[in-house]
Amino acid sequence: MNKLNISIIGVPTDYGQTRRGVDMGPSAIRYAGVVERLKAIGHTVEDQGDIRVSQKHEGAVIDKQLLNLEEVVDVSTSLANSVHDALEQKKFPLVFGGDHSIAIGTLAGLGSHYQNLGVIWFDAHADLNTPETTPSGNIHGMPLAVSVGLGHERLVQIRNYAPKVKPENVIIIGARSVDPGERELIREQGIKVYTMHEIDKLGMTTVMEDAINYLKERNVDGLHLSLDLDGLDPLYTPGVGTPVPGGISYRESHLAMEMLQDSGLLTSAEFVEVNPILDEKNKTANVAVALMGSLFGETLV
Repeated sequence: MNKLNISIIGVPTDYGQTRRGVDMGPSAIRYAGVVERLKAIGHTVEDQGDIRVSQKHEGAVIDKQLLNLEEVVDVSTSLANSVHDALEQKKFPLVFGGDHSIAIGTLAGLGSHYQNLGVIWFDAHADLNTPETTPSGNIHGMPLAVSVGLGHERLVQIRNYAPKVKPENVIIIGARSVDPGERELIREQGIKVYTMHEIDKLGMTTVMEDAINYLKERNVDGLHLSLDLDGLDPLYTPGVGTPVPGGISYRESHLAMEMLQDSGLLTSAEFVEVNPILDEKNKTANVAVALMGSLFGETLV
């Protein structure tokens, strides 16, 4: 296992949705002992702290299809610059959210460093809504669409290029709540999706083998993991804003992380949607940190 220089970047924001508390996610993950755990594996870890998240813009025009647009643009731009800087310093960016809208900034910071970036999106949701298809206006339901070049221009053009990732290089794993407009985009854009039906039918080993081989065949030159804790069944991760029953099990999730580690492809990661207010004794953050242990090469023997 390669020993990494990991740069932790916290993003304490809840602007991508309407349930308060997820801005405390980075603190909950740190409290669960992530730095100590990664160091124990043998990695060098530098916690960069949290990016600055400004208060709401007073008097901003409210667009019901794009809630908190100004704030999300600000956060995404700051995060993109921080991720870019980490890569310039040859560090592995490990980002803690915050709601899943932060992936807009993460991928904006990554994309300019890779010609053929691959993305594994571990999530109950597809996050492929646009202002035209969104049922809620919450931007945390749009980051994947934005990153493949679809959506509001100010989000799509962060760091002045688009798309951040080719849609055919995206794999969604664990989907079980997909809106009608998202289904259409999945077909149009050629995005690969393993729903819970496929995971139940094929097993996580086959799903991950297929996903990794697919990305290898596409000759990706980097692989980003975007892991929403609601990808797991809420039995294991109760502290999320949009729980969906019937999700990935604890053991299946660890297996997926272990197989990503074994692939040797992973170059960046983010863990999002930990909401301590909705949690039970920091259970969700503890699961997030345990999964990071598996992702970064923790072994029992």
